[in-house]
Amino acid sequence: MPALPNVYSAGGFGLVDLVIRRPGDLVISRRVLLATCVTCATAFVVAGPQDAAPAFEVATIKQNMSGERLAGIRRQPGGRVTVTNIAPRALIRYAYQLADFQLVGGPSWMDNDKFDMVAKLEGDPEYGIPGGAPDAIQLAMRNLLADRFKLKIHRETREMDIYALVMAKAGTPGPGLKPSTADCKAMAEAARRGTAPPPTRGPGLSPCNVIVGSGSIRFGGFSMSQLALTLAGQSDRMVIDRTGLGGNWEFLLTFAAEQRGQPAAGPDAPAPDPNAPSLFTALQEQLGLRLEPTKAPVDVTVVDAIEHPVED
Repeated sequence: MPALPNVYSAGGFGLVDLVIRRPGDLVISRRVLLATCVTCATAFVVAGPQDAAPAFEVATIKQNMSGERLAGIRRQPGGRVTVTNIAPRALIRYAYQLADFQLVGGPSWMDNDKFDMVAKLEGDPEYGIPGGAPDAIQLAMRNLLADRFKLKIHRETREMDIYALVMAKAGTPGPGLKPSTADCKAMAEAARRGTAPPPTRGPGLSPCNVIVGSGSIRFGGFSMSQLALTLAGQSDRMVIDRTGLGGNWEFLLTFAAEQRGQPAAGPDAPAPDPNAPSLFTALQEQLGLRLEPTKAPVDVTVVDAIEHPVED
């Protein structure tokens, strides 16, 4: 059987919210940036059940002891969501829309222990668009984390090294950066009704999906702000959009793969291209974009308390 590729998928609108093929493949490595950060301001937030927020009417949780690498969060029509082999840290990041470096603290089992979950939200809630406001499933997941995992968090603002995403040449996109005509809102509604076509497979672009593999990014119809979020996962820094480009875009970006200390994808995986450009060079040559280092205050979420859930 061919080895599974190293893939992260954002989007899919009810098909798949995220897929982890190997440990740590949530776009960004598992390392949490704790050092050289100066606290500038603090706003305390206690995560607790909120009656006004959406809550799952049914939710079962069990620890996954299989040792399997394949993991993911899958939505289905009718407010159903299935979580397979996901660590609590990833669940928190998903629920609160956080990059890895924005979630700090917590015990080691938050990364190492994996859980399966089947949950149902009342009604048939609309799906949000990646990079937009949290939708009903994500808000319900926050409630579940507070209720079943006893999660308590607070937020801080810390000065960090970041990147600004800018045009390499003002007003001139690179040859690989194309405007997108995909109607992602319509695709989200079709997924909610269960009438969406299956996702595109193979090396081409998949409309309304962001798929990050080992040495590639397939970006199928989102804004520059969503690209900034995707690049944060590849650079281990927050990325802010200063391109001035409006609308939605699509591209296939290829660059030198970085294993980040993870094992190789397998004997059937393509061999790394020794001549592939770095991510920074590929952005400029293929998309006409550049990452400029700078500093800025970054909102981070700190885990104050979390407990193993009682299984049902």
